[in-house]
This record gives sequence, structure tokens and C-alpha cells, in this order.
Amino acid sequence: MKEIVGIIFGLGLMANAGLFVLQAVKIGRARSAKGVSILTFAGFCLLQVTGILHGIFQHDLYLLSGMVASLLACGTVTGLAVYYRNR
Repeated sequence: MKEIVGIIFGLGLMANAGLFVLQAVKIGRARSAKGVSILTFAGFCLLQVTGILHGIFQHDLYLLSGMVASLLACGTVTGLAVYYRNR
């Protein structure tokens, strides 16, 4: 049962990363970060780094892989938002 919950949790984090990808695509297509809170997405990135560290220390591969995917996607949104905001 613990393994099943871990798999579902990891898939949930991957779905979360997918939502960040949608935001990144929207910013890229519009070539604008209007309405995107850089502070909020930077905060999400910090939370994901904390989750990655927790996954490493707890040897939780599902948490680790899901948080890495989320960090990559959220980091992309944050980077695009900063880029287009400063253009």
C-alpha cells in the first residue's frame, strides 16, 4: 500500500509540473509575463528545492523525481517571467 501511495504521489507531482509547463508555454507564445507574479513562482522554486532535499534525505525517489520535474518546469516559468519582464 505504501508503494502505491508513493507512485500516486509522484504522478501528482508530475501533473503539477505539467501545469507549470502550460504557464511557460503561455508566456513564450505571448512573449510577455504580464500578470505573472515572479515572487510567487520564485517562492514555488524554493519550496521545491526544500522538497528535493527532503526526498534525498528520506531516500524517497517518488518525491525526489516529482520535485525535480516541478522545479525544472517552475524554474522555466520563473526564468521566462524575469526575461520578458525586463525586456
